[in-house]
Amino acid sequence: MNPYQAPLKEMQFLLEDVFDAPNTWQQLPELAEMVDIDTANAILDEASKISRDLIHPLNRSGDEQGVIHQDDNVITPDGFKEVYNQFSEGGWAGLCGDAAFGGMGMPKMLGILVDEMNYSACNSFTLYGSLTAGAALCINAHANEELKQTYLPKLYSGEWSGAMDMTEPHAGSDLRGIRTKAVPLDDGSYAITGNKIFITGGDHDLTENVIHLVLAKLPDSNGISLFLVPKIRVHSDGSLGEANGVTVGSIEHKMGLKASATCVMNYDSAKGFLVGEPDRGLVCMFTMMNYERLAIGIQGLGSAQAAYQMASDYAKDRLQGVQAGKKPGSESDPIIVHGDVRRMLLTIRAMTEAGRALSVYTGKQLDLAKYAQGDVQAKAAKYVGLLTPVSKAFLTDRGLDATIMAQQVFGGHGYIRETGIEQLVRDTRIAQIYEGTNGIQAIDFLGRKVTGDNLATLTQFVDETLTELEALNVSAEHKYAVSSRFNALLASAQFVNDNKLTQPALINATAVDFLDAFGYTLYGFYWLLMADKSSNNVDTDFSHQKQYLAEFYIQKILAKADYHLSQVNNGDSSIMQVPESMF
Repeated sequence: MNPYQAPLKEMQFLLEDVFDAPNTWQQLPELAEMVDIDTANAILDEASKISRDLIHPLNRSGDEQGVIHQDDNVITPDGFKEVYNQFSEGGWAGLCGDAAFGGMGMPKMLGILVDEMNYSACNSFTLYGSLTAGAALCINAHANEELKQTYLPKLYSGEWSGAMDMTEPHAGSDLRGIRTKAVPLDDGSYAITGNKIFITGGDHDLTENVIHLVLAKLPDSNGISLFLVPKIRVHSDGSLGEANGVTVGSIEHKMGLKASATCVMNYDSAKGFLVGEPDRGLVCMFTMMNYERLAIGIQGLGSAQAAYQMASDYAKDRLQGVQAGKKPGSESDPIIVHGDVRRMLLTIRAMTEAGRALSVYTGKQLDLAKYAQGDVQAKAAKYVGLLTPVSKAFLTDRGLDATIMAQQVFGGHGYIRETGIEQLVRDTRIAQIYEGTNGIQAIDFLGRKVTGDNLATLTQFVDETLTELEALNVSAEHKYAVSSRFNALLASAQFVNDNKLTQPALINATAVDFLDAFGYTLYGFYWLLMADKSSNNVDTDFSHQKQYLAEFYIQKILAKADYHLSQVNNGDSSIMQVPESMF
């Protein structure tokens, strides 16, 4: 199969033409000093080479070899450590990190696209850096200055890595029951004792230290606090000391992501440091969690892009069957000529390119929430809250759909290991589960982000989107197709809001359908936006492709929103009133 090639033209089109990144950055002083579009394009170009030449070659061999737990050490597959060192030396570990502590200070709009390339190239490898970036973000937002000065430069340089330690065997999505304890010590630190499971990047041989962010309970407290716990103790001068009572009990043997170390972690009076306020650990951890949720959405997107490339290449080469209309006995044609194969490839591409638009737009809101001021910052923060669960759930659900559809293009060859497409299916499956299952994302979206403020944020977002839609130079028929569904979405949201108290199970039972309806409708808007912005592109073939894909999406895919809204409007009686004996 051909090596992965980052879709640079698509990415640059979104940054420059669709979401006007240069103007956004110019209006934010901290970013204006750091980046312009020429810098951004140079970074994307270099990142594409890194993902193609360094990271992608690890994907198959890493899956075949997997990680090994041996003599209390976790060993990554051959080549991972060498590539991680090159990756870190190039500054990629701290791409969007705070420049005051050694990061590159690049905007999230740009970082999201680099993340997509790396996930497309190798899911397992990219997770190590993703967890590190999330840990650094949390430390920078909530830790005291001493912890920032001690830990952030080493995390941004890639010399140390980060991990998020939440789940315990008896406490997964509901963390109230965690048993890990934190006992205050005389020097102001804490002794952390307990066990955690499913810890991605909990231990490995890529870096000399792993910095754990651990949720634990203080004595006589029902609240949850957050602690920074290094694997190796760190002296006041930043040098490493002795082991810190952080050990690996075992590694998980998984369906996919076999080169990503998922660890059972044990803490035996490990020295830890409070991050944020006591009993406010979940608030702090959600800074990292929300970053990881978006990152995992990008994992689904990256997998979809990789799957499309593999399936498209295969469909052009594989000879099977005869094109409709040819004489019997004619030589076989490449399967790309067959209508069902084209349907699958067009569906993957249409969903993936719209998904990339969602990710870049969400990245733009993250940049505005971080660097803007006043009403612009406040609105962006609300939109980030609204779109984060959608980005995580919709991108990963559709990402798995894309890998399975691409596998179908391969036919029987897609089910065997040598083609590589089955690995993408296995690797992508977890994205719907970890960092909060997609059902939980949907409940958060409908229950907290939509009805939590009586539709205020959703209404503002839809009104703004419809105003932009009306100004687009696309057909009135297509505008109506999207706008009518946004209005139907608001009506369904109002139905849920009006009945959520009298039907307590309504949100839980309808949330997934509501999120999917929102996703399909929003993608319709993004396709009309991309069709409009591409209409004057000097590359006429590029423009024609965008026009066709927009038409395909509106005609063939958008109507899925109607089905999901119909399920919301049916309420919860058909699901939640079934007696338990039914199961």
